[in-house]
Amino acid sequence: MGCRSDLTDAQWERLAPLLPVSNGRCGRWRDHRQVVNGVLYRIRTGVQWRDLPERYGPWKTVHERHRRWSADGTWEMLLRRIQAEADAAGEIDWDVSVDSTSVRAHHHAAGARQAPPPAFKGGSAQAVKVARVRAELIDRLAEVVREVRRSAARGAGSLPRSI
Repeated sequence: MGCRSDLTDAQWERLAPLLPVSNGRCGRWRDHRQVVNGVLYRIRTGVQWRDLPERYGPWKTVHERHRRWSADGTWEMLLRRIQAEADAAGEIDWDVSVDSTSVRAHHHAAGARQAPPPAFKGGSAQAVKVARVRAELIDRLAEVVREVRRSAARGAGSLPRSI
């Protein structure tokens, strides 16, 4: 039985071909999908590694794979590849505007829109579904990468453990 934070089948189909494969020198790897879902669950809920539900396998396995993929840049690579696919399909708008000024709105601007937003025009339902799956997968991978970066920043600012 899955959890709402688990990857959907459509998201898994996009992600699975990009994941590393075993080099054959080690033992068998635990199922990538189970482990990735465990990492997503942990990041979404903030539980301790030891408190991961059993459906994700041994917590040490999930933690070790997350730690290893964080160190070798696998999470970053996955995010870049999925974003590149979405960008090639024209599903990402890269225009970003950051401004530090403050603008006061007129008091008449306090109300919400009365009419519903216009319906999406163009594109098949399948294309819209693929775009939504890709966008959700990008959001999930971006969340993992942000956590990896925060963890690395905390580690860089702390004292070495050998002291």
